[in-house]
Amino acid sequence: MKPVRSLAAALAEGPLVLDGGLSNQLEAQGCDLSDDLWSARLLADGPEQIEAAHTAYVRAGAQVLITSSYQATFEGFARRGVGRAEAAALLARSVDLARAAAERTDREVWVAASAGPYGAMLADGSEYRGRYGLTVRELEAFHRPRIEALAAAGPDALALETVPDTDEAEALLRAAHAVGLPVWLSYTIAGVRTRAGQDLAAAFALTAGDDRVIAVGVNCCEPGDADRAVELAARVTGKPVVVYPNSGERWDADARSWRGGATFDPARARDWQSAGARLLGGCCRVGPDRIAGLAALTRPQP
Repeated sequence: MKPVRSLAAALAEGPLVLDGGLSNQLEAQGCDLSDDLWSARLLADGPEQIEAAHTAYVRAGAQVLITSSYQATFEGFARRGVGRAEAAALLARSVDLARAAAERTDREVWVAASAGPYGAMLADGSEYRGRYGLTVRELEAFHRPRIEALAAAGPDALALETVPDTDEAEALLRAAHAVGLPVWLSYTIAGVRTRAGQDLAAAFALTAGDDRVIAVGVNCCEPGDADRAVELAARVTGKPVVVYPNSGERWDADARSWRGGATFDPARARDWQSAGARLLGGCCRVGPDRIAGLAALTRPQP
């Protein structure tokens, strides 16, 4: 169902459950994501698969769905011969597909339009390094058209996510300013530093006085690193915290496979909430089963 409250108002009343990794759910449905466009390819070639993936998370108890636009950019689509008008329509479709899944339940379900980092468009892993050699102004110019196209489709919020450094955070916030939507900002981190090696407290402080930012935190990181980051984000900013780490497995780029065991435990939600988390979910390799576990733990007790 389409929400009757703003996302910010809902967060003021208590925690909300995010969805999990979209790519792993699409792969579980049999989709091939080996393309440079990753899940964004399916906006054109298999939109029904994206809607089905969103629906799986709604059934698991997710209250906020993140759109399939993380790797969807005008530049990325242009490399495939997709013109700007068609690319804008595909970006809007990402919001429409999430909204369609959200309306399959009588619960309020919010839709957050994903704006991933510049490195995601490059498809070379540089979103986990940042510092692309571009200025804040250049990064803002890259992000602004996509954010405007996503905002025009009517999401409830923008998810400025998997941000590797403060330059890109500043650029994303500037680009989002004109569209008037609430945003959350989440960094990808290693330990207590951004992926670019910056002090995480200083990175969080970038949002401290910005009323447009309704939540700040981390995603696409180790669960153990997320534990420490939640408390830090709450203390530095005084804002609700968003947290959605990976499963804990590690991607081996050479072998193109995941290594190690999963360390994501829904029981961590108790500590995250105690430390200030209000948007809780999972990222890569966290599926509907673990989101169902989070939902069970965050559900108000009778």
